[in-house]
Amino acid sequence: MDWSNLKFFTTHQHEVPLPEGHRFPMDKYRLLYEKLIRDSVLTPDQIFPGPPAEIHDLLLAHDERYVFGMRDGTLPASELRPIGLPWSPELFQRSLSAVGGFVAASENAISDGFSAVLAGGTHHAHEGRGEGYCIFNDFAVAALKLLSAKRVKKILIIDLDVHQGNGNSSIMGQRDDVFILSLHGERNYPFRKEKSHLDVPLPEGTSDEKYLSALSDALKILPDADMIFYQAGVDVLKEDKLGTFAMTFEGIKSRDRMVFEFARKRNAPLAMAIGGGYAQPIELTVEAYANTFSEAKKNYGR
Repeated sequence: MDWSNLKFFTTHQHEVPLPEGHRFPMDKYRLLYEKLIRDSVLTPDQIFPGPPAEIHDLLLAHDERYVFGMRDGTLPASELRPIGLPWSPELFQRSLSAVGGFVAASENAISDGFSAVLAGGTHHAHEGRGEGYCIFNDFAVAALKLLSAKRVKKILIIDLDVHQGNGNSSIMGQRDDVFILSLHGERNYPFRKEKSHLDVPLPEGTSDEKYLSALSDALKILPDADMIFYQAGVDVLKEDKLGTFAMTFEGIKSRDRMVFEFARKRNAPLAMAIGGGYAQPIELTVEAYANTFSEAKKNYGR
């Protein structure tokens, strides 16, 4: 596999207005893009703007009232509040780009073996509502599009964000053609969990050793699938302000390496989204994300 031929997708070209002091670190997407190029992990000609998702694709996973209400800015404040981001036309356009970017990454992964979006992992978005900084569910839209087009027969979701992907599970948790593994904080958002195919809740303060052991055990019992979606959240980092684990950079690198090696041994294409990351300073999150792409390059750039 020639790493230089692989394609990646970004949303940092979208400027989203947020109030002064807002807790969501929107700059991390631009900073990650710049760091990956500066460190020669990726080249600029490998990275493309995430194409806007088509409305008919969003409707595979979301109901019309929600999609059009988000498009038109007509959802009531009570429904926007759980998302945690103020509505704007720019936010809607960026959300389309994030979902479309992951759809494009999943399609490229089928042909090339690996692809990723420098954003995404919006696993808290449900069929008829958003929450937890997630507006539309990129994994659900991409999965249902690939499955409905019969591009794949079964998709395995490996969700290693510190927060359970409750939106993934509410939309796809009962399907036979999707299998969701979620390792997440037992006592962390969302406080009402949905049932995944395999949930592995872990206690506060989980270390590298305990986390990697739990992941190893889970990977051993996963079913075969012909496509893998990887939610590579770095909010498992001990410095993350919204996380509950005590993982280090080295531990996260080992986690990523385990997933990439698992996918290659299964001969399954892998599409990746970066998931959560809220460390202070923001540079810690960006470094953790960049490490994930470096591990991917080591594994897929041979």
